Amino acid sequence: MCRLFGLHAGTDVCTATFWLVDAPDSLSEQSRRNPDGTGLGVFDAIGQPQLHKEPIAAWQDAQFATEAHQMTGTTFIAHVRYATTGSLDVLNTHPFLQDGRIFAHNGVLEGLDILDERLREVGADDLVLGRTDSERVFALITASIRAHDGDISAGLVDAMRWLADTVPIYAVNVLLATATEMWALRYPQTHELYLLDRSDSSLAPKFDLRTRRIHARSDQLCTRSSVVFATEPMDDDARWTPLEPGELVHVDASLQIGRSLALPNPPRHLLRREDLSTPVQDGQHALPTTRRPA
Repeated sequence: MCRLFGLHAGTDVCTATFWLVDAPDSLSEQSRRNPDGTGLGVFDAIGQPQLHKEPIAAWQDAQFATEAHQMTGTTFIAHVRYATTGSLDVLNTHPFLQDGRIFAHNGVLEGLDILDERLREVGADDLVLGRTDSERVFALITASIRAHDGDISAGLVDAMRWLADTVPIYAVNVLLATATEMWALRYPQTHELYLLDRSDSSLAPKFDLRTRRIHARSDQLCTRSSVVFATEPMDDDARWTPLEPGELVHVDASLQIGRSLALPNPPRHLLRREDLSTPVQDGQHALPTTRRPA
């Protein structure tokens, strides 16, 4: 299962440091599958999107994933990929950028031929540069946002409803960001996605969040408000709350959080784990959370 992390720090820029996997010696453990790619997306100090990502075809090439990355901006998305579709190259590595928005995805869907035909119908097939289901989902969302005159929430929900009605879905959890806003969607209940509202940063003065796969640290955010999304709780803060299946969360420029049940019903063609091929099943493994001591 791919790992997602989203950080929205409001309209004022902040500096944060990210590590996307453990040190190289721990990556050789045979008890768990190693990731296939890592990536960071950020909207920088002048609101421009920047992507920094690298496939991991061999552990001798894993320096990007294990070294510290200090980034300055307003919104950040980090992703650790376990490949289910698409080769191990940078075109298939998250996050993705379309129409000035950054996107990352955790999940599996099938019926890619049906989705490809839909993308041709709506004139969005040229947005897909790689071979992943994730980038195709993003292209459909982008086309739908265009059709809704730039209304991101409406476009995101419309695209997801089409997918829910049309193609087989195991899980489609997404993060979508602009320089001043962030959206998160969990669908259906297969994979969890968590929200941490740090609007009162005095309740948790440290900003040092860690799992075995993603570690984020910021001295500036120790005293400033922020909102975080993650595949799993990253510390012992009691404010971590799971998104409900089908729930869409929108965080605006002032860090106000809106929550709505956008997809109340499961997919029409819901895939079970046993429906997946063995390689795809292997990509859906769970990892234990590793938290820093209090």
